[in-house]
Amino acid sequence: QVQLVESGGGLVQPGESLRLSCAASGSFFSIDNMDWYRQAPGKEREFVAAITSDGSTNYVYSVKGRFTISRDNANNTVYLQMNSLKPADTPVYYCNAVVYVRADYAMNFWGKGTLVTVSS
Repeated sequence: QVQLVESGGGLVQPGESLRLSCAASGSFFSIDNMDWYRQAPGKEREFVAAITSDGSTNYVYSVKGRFTISRDNANNTVYLQMNSLKPADTPVYYCNAVVYVRADYAMNFWGKGTLVTVSS
């Protein structure tokens, strides 16, 4: 079984920074895309950033220039560096990964989320 565990959330003031981490553990062949999503209370989960296995990245427009996604393939970990945080960045952040549990079969996994609160 594959597990994704997020960490790094917390309470910060507007303009400050946080770095989220998501580590994959368990038995698997390899990891393809790794993504970050976020969800505010009462709203749908929204895409934030993605990174492919070869390092190509994509961001939602609202975080471009402020957030940076990166990954450490050797340690099966994806990071989200968040700078210039705004109150609108507040919700729960979830890690998502496409994991090859066998060489020819991939599954989608989600972490349980980490809470980011941006408030003065």
